[in-house]
Order: sequence, then structure tokens, then C-alpha cells
Amino acid sequence: MNHEKPHLILVADDEADIRGLLRILLEKDGHRVLEAADGIAALEALRDHSDISLILLDIMMPNLDGFETARALRKKTDAPILFLTARSSDSDKSAAYGNGGDDYIVKPFHSTDLRLKVGAMLRRYELYRARGEETAEEGDGIVRFTGDVEWHPEKKAIYKMGVPVELTEREYLLFARLAESRGECLNPATLYEEVWGEAYLASSSNTVIVHIANLRRKLEKEPSSPALIRTVWGKGYRVD
Repeated sequence: MNHEKPHLILVADDEADIRGLLRILLEKDGHRVLEAADGIAALEALRDHSDISLILLDIMMPNLDGFETARALRKKTDAPILFLTARSSDSDKSAAYGNGGDDYIVKPFHSTDLRLKVGAMLRRYELYRARGEETAEEGDGIVRFTGDVEWHPEKKAIYKMGVPVELTEREYLLFARLAESRGECLNPATLYEEVWGEAYLASSSNTVIVHIANLRRKLEKEPSSPALIRTVWGKGYRVD
């Protein structure tokens, strides 16, 4: 993978071998890497480097664990946080998202899975920043849609008739990806690979379908006759 502009990625893990491995993988893709051996060092790295684009954060660390570190980081940066965890229960995943994380990957992980996930998260971050710059020029930074739906990119929140809508992390990312390409049809493969950060398989379309249905249920006035998230038959979905 080649990048016109290298990203600065912070890797926080108390295991030197894992930090070294991640450095090799990320530098191979053209990124710059900062290392931190614990949460305190991660916070210091962010203080000294405001241009960090992504944070890879181990959960089980001394001094400050990954969750405590993420909560502190989130007060200072909107850069995405990818948790590295040896635990994969639903409660662990919920805790990762609930403490400021944007995604997680379970150890041991395959290098390809990690690189795909990192690439997808960086693309989303670039799009968020680009959209934020565009909307800031327009005025209040809020993107408005039919049905009294509003997207607040800076807050990473969706409102319907002025009330915040409870979305899962994937639901939010899926809507944001569609909203970023407003009026453009995106096929399920593109949505899955960019939102889930994994290679698209035939069965992956079911995952996209379920999440689209959930979004319609939460955002549309008439979910059975959607006016916001439209299906382009045989091609994919678009947001108008």
C-alpha cells in the first residue's frame, strides 16, 4: 500500500516485540510510527505530536490500562483508536467502544487483517476531516438530510428531529460513509471493506443488509418506504 502523505501512527503496547512487529508492518505501508510502552507514555506522545492520525492501543498495560488511556486520549484528539485485545467476548467489545475506541482487533491477528483495518480507519479519518473542513466553511458544520436528520461530524453523532439517535459504532460508520458520498451509489463490497475493514465475501452482503435495515428503522419516517437511505437495485445504496 502506498500513501501520498504518510500518516503518523501511535502504537501503545507494553510488549516490545509486538511494538516492533507493528512498526515493521506499518512502515512497510509508508506510515511513520511512534511507540509507547504504557498509557502514560502514550499521553505524552500525543502531547508532543498533534498530527497523530491513528492510535493502536493495547488494553492490558501497566500504570494506565487501555480503557483509561483511551478516555484520556479522547479528551485531546479525535484520531481513531484501534484496540489490541486478547479478549473477544461481547462484553469486552462493548467496553472497547464504550471507552472511546473506534474498532478492535483480537490478538493474535493476521498481518493482512491488521493492515486492512488500519487502511480503512485512516481513509475514514481523512474523509471526516475533509467533510469537517467543508462544512466549517459552510457555517455550523452540520450536514442536513431529508426527514429532519442531521449529521454532526465533529460530534460523530446523528440527530433526528433534534434528538440524538442511538446508533452502534458500525451503524454510525456506515451512515457516515454513505453521507460522505451523498448522491453516489456505493456497492455492498465497498461499504463492507471500508466500514468493517475486512475483505468482502459473498456472505458479507447480509451484514450490510442488516445494518442498512437497522439504520432505516432508526432514521426513516417510513422504514418500509425509505426516503433517506435508498436502494439502487442491483448496484447498492445511496443517501440523498
